[in-house]
Amino acid sequence: MNSKVWDYSLLTLVIIGAVNWGLIGFFQFDLVAFLFGNMSWLSRIIYALVGIAGVYLLSAYGRIKSIG
Repeated sequence: MNSKVWDYSLLTLVIIGAVNWGLIGFFQFDLVAFLFGNMSWLSRIIYALVGIAGVYLLSAYGRIKSIG
């Protein structure tokens, strides 16, 4: 998988995580838990993937800096 596809896939995961946190903050509604169960194995995998994607996208700061 090329770098651009990887970056967009992980960015999508981070956006999903951000929307979920917004729902929790504004409405006390956890969409991931609603869809997949409260801390089920599938929910935990989704939370872990969102976290890994966020950590990976920290490298975007370095790439953006080098572009400009």
